[in-house]
Amino acid sequence: MKVDDLAWEKMNGLIPAIVQDAFDGRVLMQGYMNKDALSYTLESGQVTFWSRSREQLWTKGETSRHYLDLVDIHPDCDTDCLLVRARQEGPTCHLGLDTCFDAEDRVMPELAFLADLERVIACRDEDRPAGSYTTKLLEAGVKRIAQKVGEEGVETALAAAAGGDEEVLNESADLLYHLLVLLRSRKLELGSLVEVLKIRHGE
Repeated sequence: MKVDDLAWEKMNGLIPAIVQDAFDGRVLMQGYMNKDALSYTLESGQVTFWSRSREQLWTKGETSRHYLDLVDIHPDCDTDCLLVRARQEGPTCHLGLDTCFDAEDRVMPELAFLADLERVIACRDEDRPAGSYTTKLLEAGVKRIAQKVGEEGVETALAAAAGGDEEVLNESADLLYHLLVLLRSRKLELGSLVEVLKIRHGE
């Protein structure tokens, strides 16, 4: 993408920029960029906008330290809007929420809950709160977690062969949760697993 190739003239030198979480797909916020903001974003790797009220550049997180680390940028088909994929360093919204669209209800794609669950498991691993089942699993070690994945896999297979739909879903949920804990215990991430699937799909 070349900065000068965008349709800057349509909105007097500004283009709306929609920021999306690069991992789970949530829409984090929307702002405006001019050529300088876009160029600085590409150069610095931190998402930067043009403030229409202050009439100056502002890098998201320059006060809160909750930066948006750039992954990539994609113009739309008319080159007059940008999709900015980024990773969060803390809440995006000034109200302390993950996104600017979370004021009343959490707004996320359904499958993004898996990323949210992975984050919860990571927090349990770091904090090890007493009474948490995840803490108990992680402290039992990778062999015990692997054993649980095996047990849940067998139970899921049996449910699929002889059980009802609700049983299959419940057992599958148990299997998926324990698999996420297993990945965490090995210091692996769901995103890495997705990359393997994408490569296989491409083949």
